[in-house]
Amino acid sequence: MGEQLKLDRWGYQVNTFSDACISAINAYYHQVLIYGRERSVILEAPLCDQHCVLANIMAAHFLCSADPSRAPLHIQAAKSRLQQASAYEKAVFDAVSYLISEDRDDDLAVELHSKLLKDFPRDLVSLKRVQVLCFYMGKPDLSLNLVQQVLHENQNENYLYGMLAFSLLECGQMVDAEKAAKRGFEINKQDCWSQHALCHVLQYECRFREAVEFMEECSSSWSLCSSFLLTHNWWHVALCYLEGNSSIKKVLEVYDYHIWKELERPDAAPAEVYLNALGLLLRVYVRGHAVVFEDRLKTLVSHLTDQSTWHIEWHLDLLTIWALASSGELDKAEALLQGLKSRLSKMRKKKQEIMQRGILENLAEALYEYGRGNHIRALELLGPDFSAYHCKMIGASDEQLDVFNELWCSMLLSTGQATKAIEVIEKQVKKREGALFLWRLLERGYSMTGKQEARIAGEKAMALETSYFK
Repeated sequence: MGEQLKLDRWGYQVNTFSDACISAINAYYHQVLIYGRERSVILEAPLCDQHCVLANIMAAHFLCSADPSRAPLHIQAAKSRLQQASAYEKAVFDAVSYLISEDRDDDLAVELHSKLLKDFPRDLVSLKRVQVLCFYMGKPDLSLNLVQQVLHENQNENYLYGMLAFSLLECGQMVDAEKAAKRGFEINKQDCWSQHALCHVLQYECRFREAVEFMEECSSSWSLCSSFLLTHNWWHVALCYLEGNSSIKKVLEVYDYHIWKELERPDAAPAEVYLNALGLLLRVYVRGHAVVFEDRLKTLVSHLTDQSTWHIEWHLDLLTIWALASSGELDKAEALLQGLKSRLSKMRKKKQEIMQRGILENLAEALYEYGRGNHIRALELLGPDFSAYHCKMIGASDEQLDVFNELWCSMLLSTGQATKAIEVIEKQVKKREGALFLWRLLERGYSMTGKQEARIAGEKAMALETSYFK
């Protein structure tokens, strides 16, 4: 066995005779860290050494989402050679094989990864893997603890600081998040995740022009990114134009030439594009620009009715329900809604609790009702104390969830519940004083209740209209 030990990118031992196998594994690591389009490179590793445990378990993890029917073969191949594996390979096998098992306990999956990272703290791909899990658990604090656990061992390591920055901003620590993102960008100007994290901070702080200029300057580095991150970064750009009251034509250009256009690439992942396209369309619809984007929504909906992208992502399902309902595809919307409820009902109780089954079902039904124009019923479903931030387990950042809060506030106003709307919006404005749309909602609420503050809110909004892009 000693003659077969080689070192991977992290300097950890892997039992393989093949240099090509190690090269494929390292190439896969790189693709994961850059959100690359060529993660399938990991499938070359077991071809070079069919007995390599690390190659097979990494391939199995990739295939669980890319081609699930092929994953068991690689899991079994890895399991059959565990006795010959290095300690590092055994730790990765334990963590990954449990992660991809049916009916897993998410807390135990995190615990196994935490143990792996304590013993092998330089493995940033395992860190990224468990951070993604924490994201879908809606636990950014747990994600932050894990990255801080390995920070000392990776002080100047490429890609670490983007992971740190995103966890910090999701925990509301914007000052530290900006520092971490800038540190990651300083180490590597091509680190798209650090770029993305910095944009989050700038956007939250309403530094819209700065965010757009920074991201557009970085955009040449996104061509190698997955469909998700490429279109997601452009989603951020479009949103900054929208929030900063730039011409709606700028938002339209980003949608047409940078989000939807991604589908023309032969290796595009449609579901990843639709997620960001729908996220932008719902935002512009809530803000009153439905007419401008009406044809785009019709085109997108024509791609959603065949069900090929249903039940891939909770977040995508929710947005799809809205899009189908708002386009008159009520039968399809109801079918997707019932499918979502069925998936939730089949989960074991602990998983249902993590997914906040009741809240998620109500949000899904509310989006259906909102899409078909029944705002009163949608509000009844969301309840008087709705907060989209309780829905992080759908796999969405605070910035992505904000649209559901905006939708709720808009419906409160449209149904005459101005007092409640004012209460909620005033709290949000204190956190983001430069958010023009919130001031316009506040002005509307004050006007509905006859409050003199309507004039002040209107003046504030008017000043913000020309402060970012004009």
